[in-house]
Amino acid sequence: MSLLEKIREDMKSATKSRDLVALSALRMALSALKNREIELRKELDDAEVVRVISSLIKQRKESIELYEKGEREDLAEKERKEIEVLQKYLPPELSREELEKIVRETISEVGAASVKEMGKVMKAVMPKVAGRADGKVVSEMVRSILSG
Repeated sequence: MSLLEKIREDMKSATKSRDLVALSALRMALSALKNREIELRKELDDAEVVRVISSLIKQRKESIELYEKGEREDLAEKERKEIEVLQKYLPPELSREELEKIVRETISEVGAASVKEMGKVMKAVMPKVAGRADGKVVSEMVRSILSG
């Protein structure tokens, strides 16, 4: 069963069990996935589904920050619950050690020696860690390793 099919099945289950938070999150995810399918003009593979779900989670995290600044804890909590629902469809996150190993290997593959070559390293690292590490964390790690 593909990831997209799993999301559709889980939405049916959420509808039957009247889980409004899961239903809301999954509807939003399916809508974003459908839009991406239309944009690409092809059916999405699991890797593309993971990318879309990752971006939705990132959007939720940004919303949480804004809601907390606006002292709207009720809305921030709703976003946190939606993140929990969406997180189930992503591969497990990489540990700091695993991520560092991948970054160091990529730096040696690319032959980067300074922070000026950070873009080249990021371009090579991101496909390897897609959906399993936050881009901001990867960027900070690459920068710290390259700067010595």
